[in-house]
Amino acid sequence: MRENNNYKIHALSELEHVKVHGRTTGCLSPLTLFWTGSGIELNVKGSEIWIEVEVDYDTYEPWISILINEVPVSRQMLTSGRYWICVFRGMNGNVVKNVRIVKDVQAMNGDPGCCLQIHSIKLDGELLPVEDKPYKIEFIGDSITSGEGSIGAKEEEDWISMWFSAVYHYGTLTAQAMNADYRILSQSGWGVLTSWDNNPYANLPDYYEKVCGILTGEKNKELGALEENDFDSWQPDVIVVNLGTNDGGAFFNSAWKDEITGETHKQRLNEDGSFCEEDVKLFEEAVEKFLVKLRKYNKKAKIVWAYGMLGISMMPAIYRAVASYITHTGDKSVSVFQLPNTNGETVGARNHPGQLSHERAAKDLSDYLKQMIGI
Repeated sequence: MRENNNYKIHALSELEHVKVHGRTTGCLSPLTLFWTGSGIELNVKGSEIWIEVEVDYDTYEPWISILINEVPVSRQMLTSGRYWICVFRGMNGNVVKNVRIVKDVQAMNGDPGCCLQIHSIKLDGELLPVEDKPYKIEFIGDSITSGEGSIGAKEEEDWISMWFSAVYHYGTLTAQAMNADYRILSQSGWGVLTSWDNNPYANLPDYYEKVCGILTGEKNKELGALEENDFDSWQPDVIVVNLGTNDGGAFFNSAWKDEITGETHKQRLNEDGSFCEEDVKLFEEAVEKFLVKLRKYNKKAKIVWAYGMLGISMMPAIYRAVASYITHTGDKSVSVFQLPNTNGETVGARNHPGQLSHERAAKDLSDYLKQMIGI
């Protein structure tokens, strides 16, 4: 701890009452935020508080949102360097404020240099305990679950960090409606079996065991992204999987070529434009295999395959795969839920679901989950 006038500066690792959100390595010296929606939550009794961040990137800069008493009050791009950010100042020092700093941008597989860390906190008061919420939800998905396009004008088309939000997001909104803590694992363009462009290595299931296994490069390896995740430390009550949109899109896109082996991969269409049955079967097997993996690490969670915000082309295959899993395992704590489709009124930036679409999805999904777990 260091003192500066009326402020006390604490390394994050020195503080008892800091609630960490999102998958991490457990290291607080400093805390590395990997996934979208990750961050810290504090109950602050004081008039002013700052956080010390360290930021780096080659292409895609991180963005954060600041919420005070669950209301977004600030959103900003973080440029490279190590520096202090004022969270709030001039507030009533005798009143306790709930503060949450949220990483808005997904883990950037395409930018090994992208990194956001929190080192220290500076405040003129004290931190009080933050209670855990009664439920935990894990969301797994693609660009929809990364919040891509949930902020920004409809005409925006640039693929940049600015158009990602973890606040105006069906997962965040669902968790709020459920009074639940949550985590998000997501990557734009990825799927269960293959990505939108038929890359078979760009699938979430292969990396689920790791803290943030989708990341690449020596820096991320050193930060612990490729370490085994500690599942015992955070067991969800519900897992929501929103994958399949990119697998469906792959049928309509060009083949992907592996530059190392020379092999090509393609989800094929029949001459009449229907999906090749053999390739659909591979998708179904990937869904079932992922459900087996999810159950291995999450013994008691209800698992919901939620799909449909950008079309339902893979819904029949998802139903068949879930039914096959239940038949083979006897696990009846798995279900399928169709999310409301995005339309001209609810679309956001980059032809992705906008805030209105996320709000509709969260309303329907939270109603379903409440009924499912009896709240």
